[in-house]
Amino acid sequence: MRKMLAVVSRVLTGASQKPVGRVLLASRNFANDATFDIKKCDIHRLEEGPPTTAVLTREEGLKYYKIMQTVRRMELKADQLYKQKIIRGFCHLYDGQEACCMGLEAGINPTDHVITAYRAHGFTYTRGLPVREILAELTGRRGGCAKGKGGSMHMYAKNFYGGNGIVGAQVPLGAGIALACKYNEKDEICLTLYGDGAANQGQIFEAYNMAALWKLPCIFICENNRYGMGTSVERAAASTDYYKRGDFIPGIRVDGMDVLCVREATKFAAAYCRSGKGPMLMELQTYRYHGHSMSDPGVSYRTREEIQEVRSKSDPIMLLKDRMVNNNLASIEELKEIDVEVRKEIEDAAQFATADPEPPLEELGYHIYSRDPPFEVRGANQWIKYKSVS
Repeated sequence: MRKMLAVVSRVLTGASQKPVGRVLLASRNFANDATFDIKKCDIHRLEEGPPTTAVLTREEGLKYYKIMQTVRRMELKADQLYKQKIIRGFCHLYDGQEACCMGLEAGINPTDHVITAYRAHGFTYTRGLPVREILAELTGRRGGCAKGKGGSMHMYAKNFYGGNGIVGAQVPLGAGIALACKYNEKDEICLTLYGDGAANQGQIFEAYNMAALWKLPCIFICENNRYGMGTSVERAAASTDYYKRGDFIPGIRVDGMDVLCVREATKFAAAYCRSGKGPMLMELQTYRYHGHSMSDPGVSYRTREEIQEVRSKSDPIMLLKDRMVNNNLASIEELKEIDVEVRKEIEDAAQFATADPEPPLEELGYHIYSRDPPFEVRGANQWIKYKSVS
């Protein structure tokens, strides 16, 4: 009798709450998949566009939710570390745009290539780098993905080429990566991303032209978050139909707040490029919650009410969560458990990023080349020499 009372007491006081919760979740019959209607894409120079329905499996949904929530929490932690002056210099946060990096990654292969501008933390994570290496790079530590020498704008992973600080400069590089894919006769494509603020750069149109002439397997992707720094798209561009900017290149305009819409559009564009037809343009209509960078409060050129309206009606994580719960792909309790896991992962990564040592001065010249014999690099004056090791 005493043993029975003790067991009941533990349940009532929450001592065995977590195991009971897991048993209940395990015993619940979730659906394996569900089909959703997604927004029809606007198309340019195409007879038909991506599908207007998408199938989401339970496994995919849980994966997308965790990755998007991780990107969101990672960016919020970066915001906190920046305000504590642990992160210094340029820092451009990605919260609000998580459906873009997740949907794009879900629509391509790991062997495909990605290059983007300086709002790169989300892509660095979806391309496979752990949070601790990203945060450690932000804090300038040896354990960072670029050994503490790249910072916010210069992060790299396998088949991910950054993180580029010059506005629009990554677009010709992306066309070059696509040229390499074609030259080497590999069934690979390159996603070349830029923002609406870079969309009027002349070098972008030069890259369009060469990619079309040579039929390069390149998807040019404009992440239109409605503001280039503090200037709205309407004030910056005579035409805001960015998906039509390629003129002779086909284009699609996509709901960039819906991860399924982005995924299906990416699969569609990737299949087009792999077939040898040449490049395609994709405009992702999205929104950033933070300012342009950490030096921008983000409310001098838009209202707090506008930001709150997007958060309440179009938040990409909320949209995915509602779909999964309402279609029996997951429960609120299960998603809350994921939230707890993500928060712990972010806190552990932040601990590492603040405790890891900074790189020593003698490593200043390291890693200029990837596979070259060591050589000397001149320092601030001709008498200072640093050794460069690949």
